Amino acid sequence: MSIVNLTTLFYGAPIGTRPIAFRYPIRYTQPVYSSSSSSISAILTKEQQSKLPADKMKETQLEFQFDFKSYMVEKANSVNQALDAAVSLKEPVKIHESMRYSLLAGGKRIRPMLCIAACEIVGGDQLTAMPSACAVEMIHTMSLMHDDLPCMDNDDFRRGKPTNHMVYGEDIAVLAGDALLSFSFEHIATATKNVSPDRILRAVAELAKCVGSEGLVAGQVVDICSEGADVGLEHLEFIHLHKTAALLEASVVLGAIMGGGSDEEIEKLRTFARSIGLLFQVVDDILDVTKSSEELGKTAGKDLVADKTTYPKLLGIEKSREFAEKLNKEARQQLSEFDHRKAAPLIALADYIAYRQN
Repeated sequence: MSIVNLTTLFYGAPIGTRPIAFRYPIRYTQPVYSSSSSSISAILTKEQQSKLPADKMKETQLEFQFDFKSYMVEKANSVNQALDAAVSLKEPVKIHESMRYSLLAGGKRIRPMLCIAACEIVGGDQLTAMPSACAVEMIHTMSLMHDDLPCMDNDDFRRGKPTNHMVYGEDIAVLAGDALLSFSFEHIATATKNVSPDRILRAVAELAKCVGSEGLVAGQVVDICSEGADVGLEHLEFIHLHKTAALLEASVVLGAIMGGGSDEEIEKLRTFARSIGLLFQVVDDILDVTKSSEELGKTAGKDLVADKTTYPKLLGIEKSREFAEKLNKEARQQLSEFDHRKAAPLIALADYIAYRQN
C-alpha cells in the first residue's frame, strides 16, 4: 500500500508558504527564519525564495527555540569520533584503510542523527543510541561503496573525493564494504550498554530485514532491472521505499527500540521515517537535475545518462517539489503526540532533508 494517496497527491498548501530555517520554534504557529541562505534548497525556486517577507527574517518571541545548526555540528562530531574509534587501523592494514577511507570521508551523518534523535524522543540518550547510530552509518557507507562500483553506477567521485574502488581497486572496495556490513551487527551486539538483550536482538533483526533482500537490496535490484523501462509512480515508489527509505527507517526504529519506546511509539516513528525516506529520494532526484557535480560532491545528471525513471522525469520539477512538501508535512504529523521539545530534532531533520542542497 502506498504511503501517500497518489490521486490527492498534489492538493495542499503551495510550496514556499512554510518557513525554512535552521532554528525551529516549539510553538509552530509563529515561524522563525534564519538569515542563513544555506537552509533553502531544492524544493524552493529562486522566485519563491525572493518572496519570503523581510519582516519574517527576524526571530520572534518564542517560548523555546531549537538551534539545529549547532545540533548538527555537535552530533556529527560525536558520531565521527565514535566511528573513528569503532573502526581502527589494524591488520590487515589495507582492508581497514579502505573501510576508514569511505567511512570517515565526511557526509552529513543524517542517519546516525535520526537514530540518536529517535532514541531521545522516547526517553533514551545519545550514549545508548551511539552503537546503533554507527552501525547504520557503516551500512550506509557500504551501500555507497558498492553503488559506486563499475558494475553498478560506475562513479568516480563520492563526497568530493575519488570513490573507494578508484583508490583501492574493485576487489578491496567490495571486501571493505562487506566488512563494514558484518561489523555493523557485531558493533550493536558488543558495544550497546544498559539495554536488555531482547531489545538488542530486536534491533539487530530489524536492521537485517531493512537492508536485506526485502529491504535495501530489493530496492537496488528492482532499480537495476528497471533501467530504460517505462515504469509508473507505484513502481518507482517501491524502489525508493526499499532502496533509500529502508535504511532511514532502520535508523529511526533502532533508536526508538534502544531508547525503550513502546510499540505504538515505534510504529509512529516508523511511519515518520518512511515519509522522510521517500522525501530524501524525491529531493535527491530534483538535485540530480538542478545542481552541478561540484555542488553535489558527486556526479550530477547520472540518472538521465542511465535512463533511470525519476520523480522529475515522471512528474516534472514543480510537481516533484509539491510531492516533497506533502511528504514532509505527513512526516511531521506523526510527531504531533510526542513532547515538543524532544521532537524538535526530528522535525528539524525532516526539514533539513527537504531543503538540503546536496
